[in-house]
Amino acid sequence: MRVITGIVGIAALVLLIACRSQLSLSPTDQTGDAVSPAGPDVDDPYAAEREKLVREGITAWGIEDQAVIDVMCRVPRHVFVPDEYLNQAYANHPLPIGYGQTISQPYIVAMMTEALDLEPDDVVLEVGAGSGYQAAVLAELVRQVYTIEIIEALAEQAEQQLTALGYDNIEVIHADGYYGLEDRAPFDAIIVTAAPDHVPPPLQSQLADGGKLVIPVGPVGGYQELWLIERHGDTFTTSSLGGVRFVPLTRDVRGE
Repeated sequence: MRVITGIVGIAALVLLIACRSQLSLSPTDQTGDAVSPAGPDVDDPYAAEREKLVREGITAWGIEDQAVIDVMCRVPRHVFVPDEYLNQAYANHPLPIGYGQTISQPYIVAMMTEALDLEPDDVVLEVGAGSGYQAAVLAELVRQVYTIEIIEALAEQAEQQLTALGYDNIEVIHADGYYGLEDRAPFDAIIVTAAPDHVPPPLQSQLADGGKLVIPVGPVGGYQELWLIERHGDTFTTSSLGGVRFVPLTRDVRGE
């Protein structure tokens, strides 16, 4: 057995052990009780690839929230990826999922999730369900996730996959996410995984006091700015998380 030395090597070994531990245990809440889902099979053939991704593309890139790291170790990205891209399931870049949409880069998923600073009892809204991967990551950390998808076929696929994995705290809605979900508001956190050219006012208004909104904003086909917006009463503070590139937030509810 090769001995790993140095601070970086020790950190990598600790992460490796943590990831393997996560693969052999059901996720738990802060009381120690098991929560849905049970997680990927212990014999998951992608476990080593997922460990490498988390080691080289999540923690090495600055993600520090241990709960987020644990979830990235646990959630099986390969089941949310089309068959033709399975060999890239744990590459640290986005992948096509059909209908002009993509599954986000794992690092971006982790970074946006970390920025929300989630608590176990939170209720979260996601705009842009896509394949369901981001919703699965969120659902491992909070009490309830509502995720909106404008393309009906993707909404159905995401719902089927999330149900098959045992997630019972995610509701997938086929609708225009620009308007959020007024009847479920307020939300402790809102995450938008497609880029509008401005921040939708309904989303800001549906944030709970103290809630956080993470959203990319910018032109179609170009780079956007990823914003963290926090609500304090009637005041909203905004800070930049850096440049990103997302598919545009579309407004045409599609039934194909």
